[in-house]
Amino acid sequence: MKLDDIKKLQQKKYRAEFGHFLVEGEHLLQELQKAAVHNPALLGSQLYVTAAHEHWQSPFKTQVISDRQMAQIADTQTPQGILAVVPMAALAPVAAAPGERAIYLHEIQDPGNLGTILRTLAWFGGFRCLLSPGSVDPYNPKVVRSSMGAIFHTPMELDVELDALRPRFARIACLDMQGEPVQSARFNAFDCYLFGNEARGVPREQLNALGAQPFTIPGCGAIESLNLATTVNMCTYELNR
Repeated sequence: MKLDDIKKLQQKKYRAEFGHFLVEGEHLLQELQKAAVHNPALLGSQLYVTAAHEHWQSPFKTQVISDRQMAQIADTQTPQGILAVVPMAALAPVAAAPGERAIYLHEIQDPGNLGTILRTLAWFGGFRCLLSPGSVDPYNPKVVRSSMGAIFHTPMELDVELDALRPRFARIACLDMQGEPVQSARFNAFDCYLFGNEARGVPREQLNALGAQPFTIPGCGAIESLNLATTVNMCTYELNR
C-alpha cells in the first residue's frame, strides 16, 4: 500500500475502501503479534518502522521509512516509530463458543468508551461484542489505542440491528434505572446484555418489543447516571463474580 493511502486510513471511508486499519505503538504491535499466533489471517499485516525499530522481530512484511514519513502516516502527534496496516477481514467474527454471551451496544458514540469496553471483555473472556448501526467505528484509531490490543482478542459483529436480537437470543437483559439489582442471582441467566447510547439509551418501545428484562446498578441517587463503559465493566464483573 502506498504511504499516501496509509495516511487516508485515519478516515472511516478509506478504511472501508481499502479494507485495512492502523495500529500504532510497541504495545499494540506486541498484542497484534500475539493474536497472529492463533489467527493466521493477521499475518497479512504490513509493518512500517523507522530506523529506531528496524531490528523489531515480527512475522510481518516490514518496510523501513524515515521519521518524516512516519509522522505523515501516523495518527498520533508523537509517533513511536512503529506502525502496522492490518486487514479488517482478519477480524471477521467466528462462530460463538459454547457458553459465550453477547454484549450489545446500541449506537455507542464515544471511541474511548468502546475501547475500554473491548478491553474489559477481553480481560474476562467469554463475551462477544455486537455493535448496532450508527455506532462508532471500532477501527477508529482512538478505539484501537484505548482497547490496548483487546480488539484482536474480542469477537465483534458490526451493524447488528436491534430487531435481530430476538431470533438469536432467547433471554435478553438490559440496564435501566428501574429494574432488579444486578447483584441478584437472576442477572447471570441471560444470553445477551443490552446497553444503550451514552445520552439517549434505547427507545422504550424497542426494549418492550424485545422483552428485555431490566436490571439496575443501585446507587445513592446523587447523580443521574453512570458512564457507559463503567456500567458495562461493572456488569461483566458481576457476571464473573
